[in-house]
Amino acid sequence: MHVGKMVFSQFMELVSWKSFQTCVDRHRGDWKVKSFYCREFFRVMVFAQVTGRESLAEIVLCLKAVSHHLYHVGIRSTVTKSNLALANNQRHWKIFYDYAQILIRQATPLYHNDPSELDVDGCVYALDSTTIDLCLSLFSWAHFRKTKSAVKMHTMINLQGKIPDFILISTGKMHDVNAMDHITWEAGCW
Repeated sequence: MHVGKMVFSQFMELVSWKSFQTCVDRHRGDWKVKSFYCREFFRVMVFAQVTGRESLAEIVLCLKAVSHHLYHVGIRSTVTKSNLALANNQRHWKIFYDYAQILIRQATPLYHNDPSELDVDGCVYALDSTTIDLCLSLFSWAHFRKTKSAVKMHTMINLQGKIPDFILISTGKMHDVNAMDHITWEAGCW
């Protein structure tokens, strides 16, 4: 019988919970919440990302398979598909955006001295986008084509360290050239 810490618990020890709670408090993420707080929701979403889950049902099914370990990884509320859907709907997205910015600021110096394949002075960025298809009847605001809805995620990556510096989610019709208008450009970068 294994008596050490689970890998996921060790992984979650790296999270700065004080910084995360600051973001939650700033956007009143736990206001009037009686269970399934932002901290637990974050843990569930990290678990889903790390294990490659693609739907709420898949996340719940996977967590039920290890339900006897959930308390030990910090998930004390009951995780159901409706709880996840409600949390997705009610938690302010800026909580996670603000915390992502903190993580990016912490990770960037770690990769500052990594050698780049490009022989240029200064930093070099790459901008690309991916289209995420949606159901037209559920997401009519994200009109893409006559029979399809979509959102587009525009991502700018610093090629030294390969860390995203900018992410914009727009309707599927926005071109990358128009997304560049939303970027604050750093002097001396390519």
